Amino acid sequence: MSDPLDESQLVNRLRDGEEAAFVMLVRRFQARLYGLAYAMTLDREESRDIVQEVFLKAYRNINTFKGESKLSTWLHRITVNQCLNWKRRWFQRRRWYQRPLAEESEDPSAVTLSDGNTPETRLREEQLQQHYMEALQALPDKARAVYVLKELEGMSYDEIAVTLRLNRGTVSSRLHYARKRLQSALRDYQHGD
Repeated sequence: MSDPLDESQLVNRLRDGEEAAFVMLVRRFQARLYGLAYAMTLDREESRDIVQEVFLKAYRNINTFKGESKLSTWLHRITVNQCLNWKRRWFQRRRWYQRPLAEESEDPSAVTLSDGNTPETRLREEQLQQHYMEALQALPDKARAVYVLKELEGMSYDEIAVTLRLNRGTVSSRLHYARKRLQSALRDYQHGD
């Protein structure tokens, strides 16, 4: 089901306080914002809370949206800022920690091997995925934000620059740095076996 409103109509209805417009906003952007938040925090519950807070902030501050960028860009910017604030709060409380991916994954008994992979292959893929997520989490926040927006959200360099209020060259250098760090971490992992 597609939303019948274009972006400017949606913004106008949000400014008028229409509840149906807010529901439409959530429906349109919830999955993408959750994916972004999860890639930044690697915590499912915190990501859900962050996305809820993003929608509340967007609803309360829709009148400050000037329309100079796309609504999605504005929402991405709020999400990245909320994620960075979340991380700062965790550091301040000294409660920043990594949970094993096993706690993050869904019920492992629900996973089937219908794709023909052997249990050993599946285990190797899960270990590689866990190592990738750990390497992603180890990136500095600024590099991770650029990497996530480019590689996981599929944004262009220009969209990232607008979202994070950076120049295009900075986006390019941070993305290059993040890719090199991840490649190195994954290469070290493969040679460590």
